[in-house]
Amino acid sequence: MFRRSRVKPSKSQSIIGMVMGIVFVIIGISQLRLFGLFGVIWTLAALGITIMHAYNVFSEKGISTFEMDIETMDSQAPKSEDFETRMRQLNALKEDGLISEAEFEAKRKTILEDKW
Repeated sequence: MFRRSRVKPSKSQSIIGMVMGIVFVIIGISQLRLFGLFGVIWTLAALGITIMHAYNVFSEKGISTFEMDIETMDSQAPKSEDFETRMRQLNALKEDGLISEAEFEAKRKTILEDKW
């Protein structure tokens, strides 16, 4: 089973990004006449970067830079146990009389479902 986790920049990275974004916005605004359309695109991109980093600085949730899937361990059976080992242990519990036939069948069905 996988769990999706989002990763966002740290507060210090976001502060640096916000400050640099502000600097680039100022440069873009001051050089707008000189660079024309490129200056407008530059300024808008710098403004977007500034807003994203400011949101990360002042918000608990923030904007993630990437996502990753983390495999979670099944709480009932460690991943190190393979199918055969789990079935042998279940049979031993049944033969020793520690579980009933109904419990055996239910757990056996669960183990078979997990295998596939």
